[in-house]
Amino acid sequence: MSEQILYPFCAIVGQERMKRALILNIINPALGGVLIRGEKGTAKSTAVRALAEVLGQRREVKGCRFGCDPDNPSFWCEECRQRAEKEAIIGHMRVVNLPVSATEDRVVGTLDMEHALKYGEKKFEPGILAAANRNILYVDEVNLLDDHIVDVLLDAAAMGVNSIEREGISYAHPARFVLVGTMNPEEGDLRPQLIDRFGLVVDVAGEQEVSQRAEVVKRRLLFEADPEGFAASYREEQSRLQETILKAQKCLKEVTFSDACLGLIADLAIALEVDGHRADITMLKTAITNAAYEGRTRVTKGDLLLAAQLALPHRLRRRPFEEGNMDLDRVAERIEAYGQI
Repeated sequence: MSEQILYPFCAIVGQERMKRALILNIINPALGGVLIRGEKGTAKSTAVRALAEVLGQRREVKGCRFGCDPDNPSFWCEECRQRAEKEAIIGHMRVVNLPVSATEDRVVGTLDMEHALKYGEKKFEPGILAAANRNILYVDEVNLLDDHIVDVLLDAAAMGVNSIEREGISYAHPARFVLVGTMNPEEGDLRPQLIDRFGLVVDVAGEQEVSQRAEVVKRRLLFEADPEGFAASYREEQSRLQETILKAQKCLKEVTFSDACLGLIADLAIALEVDGHRADITMLKTAITNAAYEGRTRVTKGDLLLAAQLALPHRLRRRPFEEGNMDLDRVAERIEAYGQI
């Protein structure tokens, strides 16, 4: 059976903010994932699956259940730390699906208590979070998932570790993944406390410009008629995106920001009456990551504006400036008027 050819990420028409939010999370998983809200048929699932294809090959420890990176000992699992030799093999980033019906044991894994009592050693049966390490964890219709399961996912995403404890026996393994949730608000919403835990949130809708909408249909039909040929026509563009992402990952730690930049972020959060400090932290991380993606080593006002668009709207306690949604024009004006950063 031939390998399925996925629709190329670079061929997706429009939805620029959604695509940028996904790319930024791939560059920097510490952003805390992205929640994509929107109507059916707006390329949400297509974009997630296609992005994994862009990233190509990566090194991992042979025989490791968690796909540990042989070059990054800080995030090795317990088994890899105990290995005398760590043979590296070539693997691929992939999309791990979490079904809406998943139970907690299926998500976090299980400890075999009978084995532990009988032999005095831990026996861990991996769950979905184990498979998700160094991959994309995709939850379609996340709003229909049990709130407790969502909490578990968000905790693991924030810590980069999955810990499980049963009757005094504990086990932990790396769980560094990019969490992507999608939902149709017409089918119900997430509690505000859970939405706040997602690093970035993007609202998507169908294209409303005639030329763009026509291009969506045209490209889809071309892909269905000749998937291999269509994918080949975007191969060069996909390779350039892959190189940009890998370069951004390497130079992420080199990006700097000023005290004035911190002051501007705090000023925006106060003006927008945002609860807590998670928004401020996420906004700065997003701005840093966007600067790296665009090949710069200094955060600019443009980075902060994009970060505000992605990290603030879902965290507003009250609607400032105008009735309804956050007025991004007013936010842009406030950023521009702040002075040098």
